[in-house]
Amino acid sequence: MAICYMTQEGYDKKMAELRHLENVERPEVVRAIAEARDKGDLSENAEYDAAKERQGMLEAKIAELKNLVASARIIDETKIGTDEVQLLNKVTMKNVDNGMKMTYTIVTETEANIREGKISIKTPIAQGLLGHKVGDIVEVQVPVGKMKFEIISIEI
Repeated sequence: MAICYMTQEGYDKKMAELRHLENVERPEVVRAIAEARDKGDLSENAEYDAAKERQGMLEAKIAELKNLVASARIIDETKIGTDEVQLLNKVTMKNVDNGMKMTYTIVTETEANIREGKISIKTPIAQGLLGHKVGDIVEVQVPVGKMKFEIISIEI
């Protein structure tokens, strides 16, 4: 089982999701299966088949989450610095070509969420920024070609 690094916040979210699946969703599926079973002939009962399929997918998701939290290692956020870009830094940068500014927090793969401004450490932009300092201009290979970014600030 591979070790999965995450923040305390990310770990807490995964645990809350796991509790919800086990304590809310699982009983709902069991109820749906029981109701469908009570309707008689299971060989032609689409509701029963759908509920059993939902149960299988739910149990797979629960097992996946259990494996994830079992292999989780919490990152000590007190040891994060801002002298150069690293995991868990909030980086503000400017696109050198068009002057557009953007801010991203570099997080682990399991916590990436572009709507929240969190990008995975495995993305080309994060990889290009790692190890660089404020004022550095980094060239990043992205699907549309090469882009240049100037690092404006590095925060925790």
